[in-house]
Amino acid sequence: MSDITIEQLRQKISDFAAARDWDQFHSPKSLSMAMIVEAAELVEHFQWLTEEQSQSLPDGKCAEVENELADIFIYLIRMADKLDIDLLNAANNKLKINAEKYPADKVRGSAKKYTEY
Repeated sequence: MSDITIEQLRQKISDFAAARDWDQFHSPKSLSMAMIVEAAELVEHFQWLTEEQSQSLPDGKCAEVENELADIFIYLIRMADKLDIDLLNAANNKLKINAEKYPADKVRGSAKKYTEY
């Protein structure tokens, strides 16, 4: 487990981009597109696997998946930074909303969307 906070990582990513003069390319529009490209690269690793295979990746494949997840996470943090969004607060608020939409006693064991029950 890492000892770095989200805020420290946000600053590290910001400094990394600034040192390379990449801020000019990091609009929310461009960052959102870059993030979806990385998400597609992640999906590619699982495309033809069975459910079981997807849960027990070989070490080499797992390392590749880890890199794709890191790319997505970095773009997500960078985009939140550009939009001045506190990701921890946003995630906490979204969990509260989802708890209301998906009460455990109603949806336990079901994959239905909240509009379907």
